[in-house]
Amino acid sequence: MQYKLPVSVLVVIYTVDLEVLLLERADHPGFWQSVTGSQDEGESLRETAVREVFEETGLEANRFTLVDWQAKNTYEIYAKWVHRYAPGTRHNTEHGFGLELPCVLPVQLSPREHLSYQWLPWQEAAERVFSPSNRAAILQLPERQKAGGLKLPIHSERKILK
Repeated sequence: MQYKLPVSVLVVIYTVDLEVLLLERADHPGFWQSVTGSQDEGESLRETAVREVFEETGLEANRFTLVDWQAKNTYEIYAKWVHRYAPGTRHNTEHGFGLELPCVLPVQLSPREHLSYQWLPWQEAAERVFSPSNRAAILQLPERQKAGGLKLPIHSERKILK
């Protein structure tokens, strides 16, 4: 069995008008989130973000403005998912990215991972997501957009579901 690396990305996809894309988890209906996923061996964090965006939405992140927010959070992995990681691994480090699109675009979901999607104004999206770090990242979008995407750490606590 190949274990998952305890390193992941959170990619908030949003438009210049601050509409945010949310995805409903297939394994937890009613749980909404931004794009997330674990890093593969040998990948850079940017490569992980680009791959996860494409796998989960069909969008080609390199065609748009993808910014590494230089923000990371370390969380305890839910006991339910700890078997996916090497023995003794209890924490995952999540790295935040933003992907700015010119407008709302249709997406192609991975049915294995997500049931549906929706575009919401950033305030509503922040209320809808289940993850505190995802919520914090969305709430910082107006400031990040003004600052060119950088220099705001995401601080919150949650456990990783994925």
